[in-house]
Amino acid sequence: MERTLQKAVVLGSGVMGAAIAAHLANAGLSVVLLDRKIGEQRLAQAALEQLPRQKPSPLYSPRVRERIQAGSFEEDLAVIREADWVIEAIVEQLEPKLKLLEQLEPYWKPGTIVSSNTSGLSIAAMSQHRSDSFRRHFIGTHFFNPPRYMKLVELIPTEDTDPEVVARIQQFCEKRLGKSVVIAKDTPNFIANRIGTYGLLVTIQEMAKHGLSVSAVDALTGPLLGRPKSATFRTLDMVGLDTFVHVAGNVHRQAADSEEKAMFEVPPFLKAMIESGQVGEKAGRGFYQVRQNNGEKVIEQWDMAAQAYVARDKPRYPSLEAARNAKSLNGKISALIAADDPAGHFVWSMLKRVLLYSAAKIPEIADDPLAVDQAMRWGFSWEQGPFETWDSLGVKPTVERMKAEGESIPAWVEEMLASGRTSFYENTADRILFALPAGGAKEWQEPPEKLSLRLLKERQGTVLSNSGASLVDLGDGVACLEFHSANNAVGPDILQMLFQSLEEVRSRYRGLVIANEGRHFCVGANLMLLLMEAQDDNWMEIERMIRQFQNASMAIKYFEMPIVSAPFGMTLGGGVELAIPAACVQASAETYMGLVETGVGLIPAGGGTKELLLRFTRAVDYDGKLDLQPFVNRAFEMIGLAKVSTSGQEAKELGYLRPTDRISVNRDYQLYDAKRMVLALADAGYSPPERESCRVVGEPGRAVLHMGLYQMKGSGHISAHDELIGRKLAHILTGGQMPAGTVVTEQYLLDLEREAFLSLCGEPKSQARMQHMLLKGKPLRN
Repeated sequence: MERTLQKAVVLGSGVMGAAIAAHLANAGLSVVLLDRKIGEQRLAQAALEQLPRQKPSPLYSPRVRERIQAGSFEEDLAVIREADWVIEAIVEQLEPKLKLLEQLEPYWKPGTIVSSNTSGLSIAAMSQHRSDSFRRHFIGTHFFNPPRYMKLVELIPTEDTDPEVVARIQQFCEKRLGKSVVIAKDTPNFIANRIGTYGLLVTIQEMAKHGLSVSAVDALTGPLLGRPKSATFRTLDMVGLDTFVHVAGNVHRQAADSEEKAMFEVPPFLKAMIESGQVGEKAGRGFYQVRQNNGEKVIEQWDMAAQAYVARDKPRYPSLEAARNAKSLNGKISALIAADDPAGHFVWSMLKRVLLYSAAKIPEIADDPLAVDQAMRWGFSWEQGPFETWDSLGVKPTVERMKAEGESIPAWVEEMLASGRTSFYENTADRILFALPAGGAKEWQEPPEKLSLRLLKERQGTVLSNSGASLVDLGDGVACLEFHSANNAVGPDILQMLFQSLEEVRSRYRGLVIANEGRHFCVGANLMLLLMEAQDDNWMEIERMIRQFQNASMAIKYFEMPIVSAPFGMTLGGGVELAIPAACVQASAETYMGLVETGVGLIPAGGGTKELLLRFTRAVDYDGKLDLQPFVNRAFEMIGLAKVSTSGQEAKELGYLRPTDRISVNRDYQLYDAKRMVLALADAGYSPPERESCRVVGEPGRAVLHMGLYQMKGSGHISAHDELIGRKLAHILTGGQMPAGTVVTEQYLLDLEREAFLSLCGEPKSQARMQHMLLKGKPLRN
């Protein structure tokens, strides 16, 4: 049995090399980062020192950097002998890569995997002069940037690559790095960049034909097509126009077909923009630029006809409005392509070319539609790949329309329709069939570790459901409470379903998972509902809501069967208060957790303040003699400054998660991991924790916190209202009016939370903060 990968060497400390090294260290590997030594300048060491300063951070935590060592090609290539995996990630040019691989082979240990991280160069060409054994262990690995956050890794084996190497790297990328893997063919730009680059070039061409502006194109090619908000030109600015041109050039240089070569020719205006320094975000100007006008930020767009930056226009087309009003993605796209206006004509012309090109490139770049769709969903964050989109629009009617417009349809698509198959995919209860270019279809099933609430509900429905949440049977005696309110904000419907679910679990199940498949686990309580009640002076209703929330968090904590929460993404405020009381938290590696209520003029009152105080003091107060003030200060700072973790690992370091809580690196496996944890706890004879109490620091401890607030206000770091919120928080954390050393119950602390929360809800400045957050999406400092 092959031992797991434990040591890695990354060659090249540029943007990608350093970020790949960081993510390997995130996964627990010992990493050596090597690059050139220029005089006394050591490039790898400089890159290593920059990692903690980058935003967004490539590291789960600053501590992860300790797993990375820096060295140089000139002095340290021998470390390759100790590596399990060597990743070459130097400049994207074939000759330098060939030279470096030649230099490293004498140090290569048979069995060590070597890969080249490239976005589109030939993998076979790189290894052609290497030994047979080396070539068997050589593979292409295309990480998308930034490696920590982007889901896709394309693996590109050559004809010589040992299938065991492919399987080993695929498993490691999925299980340890949290990636989704597509096996690509060794063709220019592989799959995702081949289709994605073509799509961007086509979009630019069709924009010019239909006379649309940069803003109009971005309004049409973002979420309305199931694409990211950055759409087309914002994406190009983020990537860098020079980088995009370089990637497109891979196909232009290597394409054998003259028509395709012409398609990947970079438009003259794009070359001119690059020559003038308009390369995107990194230069401060690309298709967009931001400037200040009387202290206000103004975003301008590039007008290609005027060759100047002009004010962004607000496109107004009937098709655009119809698409915005449509409920489903299919409805939005259908509204656009059916419209008889410039926007509709543009979208159809662009979209049909992408669909036809995707089909024409099978089997050249991939064996089947599934690989293409997965690459585009995971690499470019499309909601649907091209073939999934084609299916949703209807393959037969769109092909008929394309033919009527004189388009040539790839033969295998025609043959598929002639055989009676009218879609690329056929979904059944437990599998997917997808069409093959050689005819027929192939069966594909998700691995059992990829539990899907959506598929489970399609197959078997729900056990219980209301507008905000549902109870879903996961099998094996485990149920799942799923949130599905707007932004998964916690309101009365979710709390009601929680209590109903606990009763159902008590009678029929072995335990419960709290999870969902939204963009974020939970952004907090329903702030709009709270503000409306506060503005109506409905204090009894607010008091009832908060008491119910507190009862919910306590019910989770002391339920007699194991409950495992599975937070991910934004897990804020009330989301934290429902996640952390669980018997175990199975957090995603990408969990951004924090009690952020002070940003809207409030304090955590669903048990969050109480729970953080208990967590920070319980471990050290076993004999009642230790000074608890530093631990109270820590809770005060965490809540007062609304600290949010940048990862699941940092949530542990901050104290939101316990050392015994678990982290799922691959989000696709998180629900399965949580279910397994419920079963493991149940099998071990789970019993709930004993009721807790807490020794408080009283008035002397409160004076310490008040002094800190006074100094911060005096120095201008906080406002008078911030000080008021801080005093309310200090009142809870120090035990209210109880003398120092008094042992109080959890319920006593919850009562203090509720009292402070109600008081702050009545403050006009707190209500202003709530309103500002709802309108602007960011905190107001007043």
